[in-house]
Amino acid sequence: MLQTSTLDFLKQLSANNHRDWFMANKKAFEAAKKDFESFIQEIINGLGTFDEGVKDLKAKECVFRIYRDVRFSKDKSPYKTNFGAGMSKGGKKMSLAGYYLHLEPGGKSFLAGGIYMPEPTLLNAVRQEIDYNTEEFVKILEDKDFKKHFGKLSDIKLKTAPKQYPKDHPYIELLKHTSFIGECQLKDEVFTCKDAVQKIVTTFKALHPLNTFLNRVATDVSAKA
Repeated sequence: MLQTSTLDFLKQLSANNHRDWFMANKKAFEAAKKDFESFIQEIINGLGTFDEGVKDLKAKECVFRIYRDVRFSKDKSPYKTNFGAGMSKGGKKMSLAGYYLHLEPGGKSFLAGGIYMPEPTLLNAVRQEIDYNTEEFVKILEDKDFKKHFGKLSDIKLKTAPKQYPKDHPYIELLKHTSFIGECQLKDEVFTCKDAVQKIVTTFKALHPLNTFLNRVATDVSAKA
């Protein structure tokens, strides 16, 4: 579980998002970061019991920096008000399907997984795989554990049919997707309960079949590149 002080630090940072406050509270940041990394390592260890691709990851390979890139943003706040970690084979920078944890107090925390906004070659390949193996893909989405935790794929999709597919395709709504993501919100108290890691790992496990399907395609695309 996470220490309540870690959530408190993020709350205070949200209210004081400027360099002077951050530097005056650098020790609190370092403690919160260390706590979060330890928490993520426990989650990685849990994921490794069913996903071989992530079992050897280290938390430092997965946790995102708290410093914002403000070069092209109207919001010049220097720091993110969340901690985040992306866990896929190779760490947070890989384009493979994986698991994402977003910690942001105030009801803004969530878990997610899958592939977000894949580049065109991979997107077309995923659509083709869904078209060729629709029954397998639908079975993944209809699984009771996936539906319990995530409900359905996030609605990140085109308004019209992709040009490669007819508008009357029986599964055109699936093929409209431009991301293939499962997402669920988490309350703050989940992170500080004694079985926090177990709860999160159990939720992520429901994403594993989706990630396996997507990574089968991503690996093939990468091999052909």
